[in-house]
Amino acid sequence: MTQNLPPLPTFGTEGHRGARGLSPENSIPAMRKALDLGVTTLEMDCHITKDGQVVVTHDPHINPAYARTPKGEDIPKEDAKKYVVYQMNYDQVRAFELGTKAYALFPEQQLVKTYIPRLAELIDSVQNYLKATGKPQVFYNIETKSKATGDNKLHPAPEAFVKALMQVIEDKKITPYVIIQSFDPRTLQVLHQKHPQVRTSLLIDNQKSVEENIKDLGFTPVVYSPHRKLVTAELVKQCHALGMKVIPWTANTPEDIARMKALGVDGIISDYPNLFFQ
Repeated sequence: MTQNLPPLPTFGTEGHRGARGLSPENSIPAMRKALDLGVTTLEMDCHITKDGQVVVTHDPHINPAYARTPKGEDIPKEDAKKYVVYQMNYDQVRAFELGTKAYALFPEQQLVKTYIPRLAELIDSVQNYLKATGKPQVFYNIETKSKATGDNKLHPAPEAFVKALMQVIEDKKITPYVIIQSFDPRTLQVLHQKHPQVRTSLLIDNQKSVEENIKDLGFTPVVYSPHRKLVTAELVKQCHALGMKVIPWTANTPEDIARMKALGVDGIISDYPNLFFQ
């Protein structure tokens, strides 16, 4: 199914949520930062709004750790789960402020006032920036943020989620450069059935064997993406024997990156994509 697709990078350097160690996560400025650093791949997360817009954000709720209200005020801790993306129209989501509040977990993050973008707008921005700067085409590693307990409360059910996401990807004509990743096997199963030409990546944060996880999924994805602590030489060997690339998340120190490379992985997802090029 992938014979006409451009090959994935020999070694994938992926900016996690753009470059969230350096710029507000999942924002257009973070994607541009990652592009300027020279990544092969932009990693990002998607949710769906009440009015059916695909937006680039990680959490089902507007996150008080780094977002502010439309008036620029801090969101009280008791309101941490008040603003559900799936229960607001995009114009409401767009009004929240990103990039004006220091994020304690990422002290190197440069603050720049921004917002939660629609996926369509982010793709346009990236593609226009690549063209304007003469940079090579990058890949998009897009995560569907869903789980069974959140269906029709925090996000659409898998079929509707995939339909909305693929409509944007196909409209923007970037399908050959897309990998869809998820911890939720259901969205990957829908993709495999309805869009077999689209590359998929299974995100892993469990203690099951490679064999068990692939059996649960029901097919062999192009990429196996475990937490970095789960990566061993044996796991890499097993995945390669099944024809899968291994791209762990999230390696954020030079030591972790060196350790992953020594184990033979095919790429790395990092909050600090500058570390790939030091």
